[in-house]
Amino acid sequence: MILYHGSNMIIDKIYLEKSKPNKDFGKGFYVTTLQEQAKRWAETIVRLRPRGTAIINKYELDYEGIKSAGFAILSFVEYNEEWLDFIVANRNGESRWKQYDLIEGGIANDRVFDTIENYMSGGIDKQTALGRLRYEHPNNQICILNQKIVDRYMVYLGCELL
Repeated sequence: MILYHGSNMIIDKIYLEKSKPNKDFGKGFYVTTLQEQAKRWAETIVRLRPRGTAIINKYELDYEGIKSAGFAILSFVEYNEEWLDFIVANRNGESRWKQYDLIEGGIANDRVFDTIENYMSGGIDKQTALGRLRYEHPNNQICILNQKIVDRYMVYLGCELL
């Protein structure tokens, strides 16, 4: 499986301890199967932190090897109540992600992010949030939470400067 990570730097070595907490799927390394999505991430990072150049890092992940090895994988195929509760808990520091090695599912893009923020602040209730999310088509994000996966099943393939 080919994966992409948008950044303002080349990331040929991944160290999960450098990851930031309280993210959608937990403290891990986030990648996507969608090159265009990684490009948007890279451009956003450079716009918000004006240093470096927008870069798409490219990796190959042996997903079948991870599954065969018995790593704990959580997959969300749609925006639903389970996904919403999981995202909100992690953003609030509840660390529901710690029992998993890899989590995949929809990313909280701008429209989805606004819905989650409104829900978290009490501006809308859960049913309203879920009603809005029902119309969104999930993008793709994969969060790698276990350094063994990075070290054994992931290969850096290079990068593209934008």
